[in-house]
Amino acid sequence: MECYSISILLIPIILIFIHRYLLNNSPKTKLPPGPKPWPIIGNIHLLGSKPHRSVADLSKTYGPLMTLRLGSITTIVISSSDVAKEMFIKHDIDFASRQIPDSAWAVDHAKFSMAWLPACPKWREIRKISAIQLFTNQRLDASQGLRKEKANELVEFVKDCCEKGLAVNIGKAAFTTALNLFAFNCP
Repeated sequence: MECYSISILLIPIILIFIHRYLLNNSPKTKLPPGPKPWPIIGNIHLLGSKPHRSVADLSKTYGPLMTLRLGSITTIVISSSDVAKEMFIKHDIDFASRQIPDSAWAVDHAKFSMAWLPACPKWREIRKISAIQLFTNQRLDASQGLRKEKANELVEFVKDCCEKGLAVNIGKAAFTTALNLFAFNCP
């Protein structure tokens, strides 16, 4: 009786694995070559303690453009500057959208930020305004003194923290500097 119960549980699980990984293994979209992923963990086991070296070794086998599965996430790895340049020039629209973190959705940044919007009319409008208003040569030249001042403030902040023996959260300090630059740079 106990064997019968176990077999009733195991047979559907085995059938699901056979269906998912043997019969339905052809991807819907054409992806670059890559190592065959294991169920559930994908190719994480191949990365080891030094992922950059592991990816470099894998690129010798699979080429400068390869597919890795990291858990359930399919990742395309580009390990050549020439291929990267080609991908971002010829296939830029394919890479225009990205996965949006929950923190961006929580404060509605995903709807209004150029960084999180997909390539759509709203994104093009924000990009156009940024190119025409914020990032023109005249605007950048006019704010050069401000950028130097804010960079010096950042260096002074780090220096003061070092003299006091305090730890520096450089990410937070750099973010504050960048935010101050944008706030003072807006028309």
